[in-house]
Amino acid sequence: MPPRTVLLRLASAASTTRASSASAARRRLYPSSDGSGSEEHAAATREDDELRPPPPPHRPEYTDERRLPRRREHRLPHRGEHRRELLSVTMASRDHTGLTRQLLDFQHDTMDEVGAEHDPFVDLKARFLDFKHRNCVENFSNYQSLAQQQTPKFMVIACADSRVCPTAVLGFQPGEAFTVRNVANLVPPYEHGGSETSAALEFAVNTLQVENVLVVGHSRCGGIQALMSMKDDSTSGSFIKNWVSIGKSARLSTKAAAGNLSFDMQCKHCEKESINSSLLNLLTYPWIEKRVNEGTLNLHGGYYNFIDCTFEKWTLLYREGLEGGSKYAIKNRSTWS
Repeated sequence: MPPRTVLLRLASAASTTRASSASAARRRLYPSSDGSGSEEHAAATREDDELRPPPPPHRPEYTDERRLPRRREHRLPHRGEHRRELLSVTMASRDHTGLTRQLLDFQHDTMDEVGAEHDPFVDLKARFLDFKHRNCVENFSNYQSLAQQQTPKFMVIACADSRVCPTAVLGFQPGEAFTVRNVANLVPPYEHGGSETSAALEFAVNTLQVENVLVVGHSRCGGIQALMSMKDDSTSGSFIKNWVSIGKSARLSTKAAAGNLSFDMQCKHCEKESINSSLLNLLTYPWIEKRVNEGTLNLHGGYYNFIDCTFEKWTLLYREGLEGGSKYAIKNRSTWS
């Protein structure tokens, strides 16, 4: 016996055939002159529709609900819906264009700000206005030239320590020194890859064509103390430890030369040792080594001791066949006190 499904399909097909035949016969009996059909034709069509088998159940097409307006009704949110809302808030909070728009729309005025007695910028404002008067107003032509270009003779790499600003210590004026500051005034080797220090070096040497690179260290450097406190096999997620590990060679040299001294004395030794290590790292950059060999670039070390306010300075000599078979030597060493 045929399956029930087959019998149903055969019955449906037969019904459709009968309905089609009846419809054709009615169209022959009741033709329409204007093509739109007569009343008899409309009645036949209605009767024809009654003979057709019912259509299959309606299945709504897929609709992307994200295009529909959100209905506000009391219901529990879908598990993924709340996550989408959180993501949209997070992305909006990271959009900096709104902040920039506020700055652009800001109307400049001289009104006192609310709570100015607790504002840390009150003193800075006075200092800036004094700087503007002494430097910009009284030396306007120099500032006009600086607005067009900069031609510094020095590239300075100094520590981020708040006590050792190279501009304040060495009296650099605007336009005289292209400066980058980082923790422990370290210069990573060329193989280390990109960093803000290597990017600043590339711009200063290749674009600005500075004549001198000066690495300035200082007394009681927290970065050097972190370097000397590291364990040999330590693995840490600390940004500071990952950065100061660039000076591991200076740490090893210090342990070999001053390992019998106190921790403070070892740190003092390493503060100068790391400067020389950074000077040698500078020579790993091909375009720096090339200019040093050509005599168009000089590498210098500096050490600022803010305890007794002295400054020690020296220059790295680099060339093949120096006395003793080394490529490196120190020259023009002096102490300012």
